[in-house]
Amino acid sequence: MIRPKKSRLISSFSEWFDSVLRKAEVYDYGRYPVKGMGVWLPYGFQIRKKIIEKIRDLLDETSHEEVLFPLLIPDWMLKKEGEHIRGFEDEVYWITHGGLEELDQKLALRPTSETIITYYESLWYQSYRQLPKKLYQIVSMFRYETKATRALIRLREVTTFKEAHTLHENYYDAERQAREAIEIYKEFFDTLKIPYLISKRPDWDKFAGALYTIAFDTLLPDGKTLQIGTVHHLGQSFPKAFNFKIQLKDGSYDHPWQTSYGISDRVLATLIAIHGDDNGLVLPPSIAPLQVVVVPIIPSNKGIKGDVNKYAIVIVDELNKNGIKVKLDDREDMTPGEKYYYWDSKGVPLRIEIGEREFRENTATIVRRDTLEKRVVNREGLIEEVKVTMKMISQNLYDTAWENMKKRIHRVDTPEEAKQLLNKKEGIVEIPWCGREECALKIMDSIDAKSLGTPWPSEKINGGKCPICGRHAVTVMRYARQY
Repeated sequence: MIRPKKSRLISSFSEWFDSVLRKAEVYDYGRYPVKGMGVWLPYGFQIRKKIIEKIRDLLDETSHEEVLFPLLIPDWMLKKEGEHIRGFEDEVYWITHGGLEELDQKLALRPTSETIITYYESLWYQSYRQLPKKLYQIVSMFRYETKATRALIRLREVTTFKEAHTLHENYYDAERQAREAIEIYKEFFDTLKIPYLISKRPDWDKFAGALYTIAFDTLLPDGKTLQIGTVHHLGQSFPKAFNFKIQLKDGSYDHPWQTSYGISDRVLATLIAIHGDDNGLVLPPSIAPLQVVVVPIIPSNKGIKGDVNKYAIVIVDELNKNGIKVKLDDREDMTPGEKYYYWDSKGVPLRIEIGEREFRENTATIVRRDTLEKRVVNREGLIEEVKVTMKMISQNLYDTAWENMKKRIHRVDTPEEAKQLLNKKEGIVEIPWCGREECALKIMDSIDAKSLGTPWPSEKINGGKCPICGRHAVTVMRYARQY
């Protein structure tokens, strides 16, 4: 019988999240002497590394090329695209002095890289024959957040900013690329067992300078949504700002088309929040720095202590030889219970306990981190059992996460119904929408929530009226309380 995960009090989600970061030694936040910045600890850095490897593999497999641009962007360059800088002007960190000397031009700490990359693209690419071009980098990005900062969720230095920037000869190829980016992100989040909603952001909330923005949002246990990925069709606005043109097949010249798409540290925040329980982290096996920990239990019969330890070492060696990331915890200054607590807090998917009984019976006791289910298996079938169980853990995390999110998405007809659900921290509401901005804004005000956008791919509804103006609804608008 599989036991359910321990419950987590939604009202104490913030406290729980911070405690998991501390107990699991993931990220030291709140003690760095600059607000909105933290320090990756070794274990957290290993998880971060695994996540980066996943997205890097997906991008490399789809002909993206990794680059690295400077952190500093000149004032004049950032301001080249007017709509873009207006979207970021209250969030930019500016450097005005070098030592004691005032600089002849202000320098911005990278808030994003559309302008600097477009500038270099104009130097590198002159013909349709060189396109499409798909570049990406994984870097630090800085935003002067004026809202309350939160570890990994709302930072002033985002240390895991993956931004991709692509260049195309026409609108349709850029559109194809935006759809490819969406598929890449779907596969990425599926690998992490993170559920998501894909929405087209309304025009008043799209990325500054873009034709449109497609966003991935997930739902955290406290009922608030978190944006975890975005895809932007940028059109020609940035090339126009730099008077950047390429030669087309017919010999004419025109501005190329662009897309960009990004993810951030929020991916790890979501991984923790979605899967964790009262004991700490719960990690999918493909992301876990350690997949199995083997804990020898010192027997009451001290005479066979060495035999138990040797048996445990043999099992560790077998797991290693079969490509399973494993660690032997043979520390003698901790009790088995203390070791269980320690590794549970770090989310190691499987624990193998080896004691006198296991040694004598040629067995092993395995414990699943996701369900806490414990069972004894024969030594001969241990490797296969470990591999099968890790697949079961992955599937269980995926199924549970999606089920929990889907049951908290509600389609309603009126703002009153929506507000009642949101006040109960019930997640996401969908309300019939006529397509007029003023109606959506009025609903946002009346329910004290933000619009996530309309479903992507687009969804038309039969029947239903906008609750504000009474016109026939053309789709639904999603609303939620957001981070």
